Amino acid sequence: MYYSNGNYEAFARAKKPENVDIKTAYLVGAGLASLASAVFLIRDGQMKGNKIHIFEELDLPGGSLDGIQQPDKGFIIRGGREMENHFECLWDLFRSVPSLEIENASVLDEFYWLNKEDPNFSKMRAIEKQGQDAHTDGKFTLTDKASEEIVKLFMTSEVELNDKRITDVFSKDFFKSNFWLYWRTMFAFEEWHSAMEMRRYIARFIHHIGGLPDLSALKFTKYNQYESLVLPLVKYLEAQGVNFHYNTVVINVVVDSNPNKKVARKILYTQEGKNNEIELTENDIVFVTNGSITESSTYGDQENPAILNPSPGGSWSLWKNIAAQDSNFGNPEKFCSNIQETSFVSATITTLDSKIPPFIERISKRDPFSGKVVTGGIVTVKDSSWLLSFTLNRQPHFKAQPKDQLVIWIYGLFSYKKGDYVKKPMKDCNGIEIAEEWLYHIGVPESEIHDMAVNSANTIPCMMPYVMSYFMPRALGDRPNVVPEGSVNLAFIGNFAETERDTVFTTEYSVRTAMEAVYQLLNVDRGVPEVFASCFDTRVLLSSSARLMDGKKIFDMKMPFFLKHLEKKGVEKSKGTIIYDMLKESGLI
Repeated sequence: MYYSNGNYEAFARAKKPENVDIKTAYLVGAGLASLASAVFLIRDGQMKGNKIHIFEELDLPGGSLDGIQQPDKGFIIRGGREMENHFECLWDLFRSVPSLEIENASVLDEFYWLNKEDPNFSKMRAIEKQGQDAHTDGKFTLTDKASEEIVKLFMTSEVELNDKRITDVFSKDFFKSNFWLYWRTMFAFEEWHSAMEMRRYIARFIHHIGGLPDLSALKFTKYNQYESLVLPLVKYLEAQGVNFHYNTVVINVVVDSNPNKKVARKILYTQEGKNNEIELTENDIVFVTNGSITESSTYGDQENPAILNPSPGGSWSLWKNIAAQDSNFGNPEKFCSNIQETSFVSATITTLDSKIPPFIERISKRDPFSGKVVTGGIVTVKDSSWLLSFTLNRQPHFKAQPKDQLVIWIYGLFSYKKGDYVKKPMKDCNGIEIAEEWLYHIGVPESEIHDMAVNSANTIPCMMPYVMSYFMPRALGDRPNVVPEGSVNLAFIGNFAETERDTVFTTEYSVRTAMEAVYQLLNVDRGVPEVFASCFDTRVLLSSSARLMDGKKIFDMKMPFFLKHLEKKGVEKSKGTIIYDMLKESGLI
């Protein structure tokens, strides 16, 4: 496997890999990584669909890309995914998957046209004082010290960041900035999370620094991700004859392992409560989605909170069983052993009448029933003790959603702290109480809050014990390589597998690891698109630096007189060169 860039190989078709007709593929999990792997096996590996088996412990596919209407509860979304132009592998995948919405179009076509016609951006990124504009005003408010700390982290090698937390690399100056408010709430970073992963995020999305305050860097699907992304994949794969095995829990993959060669020999699983096993040869290739952020999720309702389930569930137990066989298979305990640091509560609120929508419209500054962008990403309640954020994507968010209802997703980064209106931790609150806290913060008069929470909304809390496990401090090697060294027929896929430079908690990471796994195990002769290399583009580095400085010029930065003098002399000498032009175009001088 090798990486490519540009569009030469993007439009090429690979030759049929040798011996693919005698191979069978087994994929553990039916999340995005597995579904993408199956598409790449068929499209680029030219494997017949009936030779592919997907095992899923639930009774439906999609993994963490969900969106469902439960008859006894209502509409539920555990979270949402943000996308951008340079998800190279994701768009490579969806260019080949037919749209379910538009005849003779791909999912990529559908997504592209939608976001061209209705571009995303926020008109209110943060509020405070019960629905008032927090006046972050697009400013990052980074001190010189905080700016230097960002640059230092960007320049630090990953090996130097093994097991370090964000608090190990930033000072109080940084944590007081609007940059941190934007950053932590958009990506769900906590101060105790991985400095290594934060560095990757800065490098990976440095071309979007300017779009961080108003979320204009982001793009969203028309509906929830289950209906917009998962269903088209499943329909495509079913049409190709792929075998889906639901209510099936893979307990272990038994591997013959030595330093030079690793061969998966057996799959142990239960199906409908019965123990089974599959004997494997070197021609049987196995793709394992190790770990899951939505494992052991629980739901509450209007009257009951979502009760924490600390069970590791099928995905974490499987990874632990595989990792026990070889240190090259990763260290799952780094990610799943501290539930207080990996959990938070989210909730889905469905409006039931006309009372709540005007408060949403006042904040979003858009008609929420227009069918177009509403909040344009999350709105953060800056002075919320739960650090609440909420979002309304294009409505309806579900195809079955009544036209006079809105579906809102909210989450609290500090689910263990007491609320400002409801004096309880979010984790202990039922749906009515979570709605009350949210209604208070969007400016509903206190005399009306309880009645609205009870009669004008249906709120479903969701406790996710592992939702932030991607970001836990780690060292190199804690995530197994997509294809561990010496592996003949076993690959790891998804956000707990390791691939260079890309960032977890993204749809792109799931699809990238899938592509790399298929291309390596089948020896597909086509390049995997490299991670967008904006962090190596001088123009991007200069323009993002200017944006982080909130419009200040480089001469405005505080530094010793001697250094400032040398800097000014250097700029003067650069006149007449491309360097001077680039400094001027970026706004640094």
